[in-house]
Amino acid sequence: MHYFIAILAPIFWGSTYSAVALYLGDLSPYWMAVWRALPAGILMLLISRRGLPLSLPRMLAVSFFNIAAFFLLLFIAAYRLPGAVAGTLGATLPLVLMLLQWLTEGKRPEPKLLSLALLGLFGVGLLLNPSTDIDWLGAGAMLLATFFVAQSTLWMKRWAAKDIFGLTAWQLVLGGAMLIPFAWILAGPPQAPTLHAVPGLIWVIVLNTAVGYWAYIRSITVLGPNRQSIIMFLNPLTAVTLGVLWIEETLQPLQWLGIAMILASLLWMKFSDKLTLPRSAKTAVAPSR
Repeated sequence: MHYFIAILAPIFWGSTYSAVALYLGDLSPYWMAVWRALPAGILMLLISRRGLPLSLPRMLAVSFFNIAAFFLLLFIAAYRLPGAVAGTLGATLPLVLMLLQWLTEGKRPEPKLLSLALLGLFGVGLLLNPSTDIDWLGAGAMLLATFFVAQSTLWMKRWAAKDIFGLTAWQLVLGGAMLIPFAWILAGPPQAPTLHAVPGLIWVIVLNTAVGYWAYIRSITVLGPNRQSIIMFLNPLTAVTLGVLWIEETLQPLQWLGIAMILASLLWMKFSDKLTLPRSAKTAVAPSR
């Protein structure tokens, strides 16, 4: 069950690029970041009515890094890059996490997890279409977004809030509120979404964001940040799969090999653990829903 919940985040997040292409292309990426975060957080708080699960300074820091800065950069990348390119750059997350842990905590990368991260990253790299032109502003935005989410992931693991649902909801509300002035300055006043955009917004707000972020934050606590970051290789795999199914993209033989390598890295991690989780998974109290 822990692994099933863990894969919800990358699968839902991998649909972002297709949702943008099919329904949300006319919306400003800056206001799209607000639309994604704030309504999802408000909806979760209406359901749960939780107080702040961390001190206000910590809550503001993790909300800015994990939501405000990340969403802003993510949507810049999503509007400027093909899904496979954005997914490949985002797949550096396990390596960025290990590097940050080494630099800030003195924790050397575990050889098995480092090997899995490299195998999965190489597989994601094969998903790229060789003829794709890379927008360097979009690429820089995606790499910076990856750094922000890596740092916030380590904070959430270190600070260990017990109320996962509340932590998710308040991050989305605070981060979404922080995004409003940026969106207003960069894109002007918000425009009402068209009816065509409504299905995409419902998908992005409810499943992609509310459910996806709850699953991700819970899995950081249960599985640990490094294992969860490797599971995130399913994000670009989902993006490419939906591109084939919904946007009529085609795959080359090397891209199929990349898919096989991603799946191999995930299966290797799953079965080499012999179905045992870190100690925190055995003792953690199931988060309230």
